[in-house]
Amino acid sequence: MFRFEDPIYLYLLVLIPILALIRFISYRNQKKRLRKFGEPSLLKALMPDVSRFRPLVKFWILQAALALLIVMLARPQMGTKISQEKRVGIETIIAMDISNSMRAEDIVPSRLDRSKMMIENLVDHFSNDKIGLIVFAGDAFVQLPITSDYVSAKMFLSSIDPEMIATQGTDIAKAIEMATHSFTQEEGIGKAIIVITDGEDHEGGALQAAEAAKDAGMRVYVLGVGSAKGAPIPIPGTNDFMKDNAGNTVMSALNEEMCKQVAQAGGGAYIHVENNSAAQEQLDNELDKLSKKETSATVFSEFDEQFQAFGLLALFLLVLEICILDRRNPLLKNISLFKRKKQVAMIALLMMTLTAAAQTTDRQYIRQGNKQFHAGNYANAEVSYRKAVEKNGKNPQAAFNLGNALMAQKKDSAAVEQFQNAARLESNPLRKSQAFHNIGVICQTHKQYGEAIEAYKNALRLNPNDDETRYNLVLCKHQKQKQDKNQQNQGGGDNKNDDNKDKNKDQQKPDQNKDKQDDKKQQEQQKPQMSKENAEQLLNAAIQNEKQTQDKMKKAQQQPQRRNIQKNW
Repeated sequence: MFRFEDPIYLYLLVLIPILALIRFISYRNQKKRLRKFGEPSLLKALMPDVSRFRPLVKFWILQAALALLIVMLARPQMGTKISQEKRVGIETIIAMDISNSMRAEDIVPSRLDRSKMMIENLVDHFSNDKIGLIVFAGDAFVQLPITSDYVSAKMFLSSIDPEMIATQGTDIAKAIEMATHSFTQEEGIGKAIIVITDGEDHEGGALQAAEAAKDAGMRVYVLGVGSAKGAPIPIPGTNDFMKDNAGNTVMSALNEEMCKQVAQAGGGAYIHVENNSAAQEQLDNELDKLSKKETSATVFSEFDEQFQAFGLLALFLLVLEICILDRRNPLLKNISLFKRKKQVAMIALLMMTLTAAAQTTDRQYIRQGNKQFHAGNYANAEVSYRKAVEKNGKNPQAAFNLGNALMAQKKDSAAVEQFQNAARLESNPLRKSQAFHNIGVICQTHKQYGEAIEAYKNALRLNPNDDETRYNLVLCKHQKQKQDKNQQNQGGGDNKNDDNKDKNKDQQKPDQNKDKQDDKKQQEQQKPQMSKENAEQLLNAAIQNEKQTQDKMKKAQQQPQRRNIQKNW
């Protein structure tokens, strides 16, 4: 992304054509005056050292230098700059409700979109504070670890959607509990948890979680989004609305009483988001009461200054203009600047290299993300990969590595989307097969065996020698057969609780999650070959493990479960 910090200076570029016009008029008048002295051919013979073209070349070199200086004044910026700063502020974790009820349109444009606008407004008002972002529905996960990188916070907002979380419903308690563990270990600094929700808490325990956060020295603020009148919940891609188990249209309304109780239990305040500016002002007043402390922060400014390259090129042109004389110098008559094509080409190439070196490329972001990924900093790696994707949306390596980072954080639906993008953009069959393999792993983990089988087949079509994918395909087919058989025995079967979605993870090979980053060394590593006998032994072991796992789950199902989600909104 490229921009000018002070684009108003670009209006000075209008001087270029004006000066060119003045130069043209002056040159024409000069020729008229010379004709009064005699024929141009005779005058040229009388003045052999006077060049017709050198003044013109010098003029246009000065014009180009002037244009570059004007562009430099406008402060061209590109890329991301990282710096360390000392800041005095607080730490804030924003917990955003993305349950299906947030799709309701009782406020314009919708509760979800209004929440995003509110968060963007919040980020714009923060200057010295650290922020983090958690999204929750029936489950919760950290979307952005606590950081001073406001750019990433805004960038993540665009990708937030209720489909990110498979377990729907609303569990405010889990969001608050996760937020309490997401702050830094700094002591003596104010810590605020801002919950943005419509207050439909289906799981309970929110008051206890808020009280626990208060006891730990944090404050819980609740921003209520929606109206007391309520509205139906639209189903995306259809003209229908969500219905309950009885077939009645669900009317979702803002539960202000619940929101107030949570805020009171957390020692904070409740604010109804009816007007973003008014809500922001109230929240600012509340946050100002918290104690601030000086901290060191890694700051990612959205743009990095690039004026140096333009200034250097302008300086080169000015020096070149000085070296070109208006008249032919007898002492230098054997030297022709314009005949030294190699030297001129080398200088031009050097200037292009310096300009390119000043720009941060998508490959640099990928390399940065790879280092963070290998260090286990998956959230930071995700930030780097997203910046690479933003820099170059057609880079399959950026999409694939972003999928790996999301997969490592169990953001499976978002990971599948990135792997699909990587497979669509990738031309290398081996790397394309890796993307399909990882799609298969995610689908198999969620017991979507049909989709997993298709993904594994696509991977094998591209790379028939991949024994790891072949093994997972055999295992997946066996699991699908068993699933179909169970459904037949149960007359179609009931839907399983989403909390059991991970029960087949231990049956897949430890290294089936191909966290292959797209650097050359990793791509060139050979995978160990697996014999047919070894594959059969592993498959039998997996089947035995599956039986043991299901026995354990049957016993667990006989015990009362805390989470039994009846409402998926």
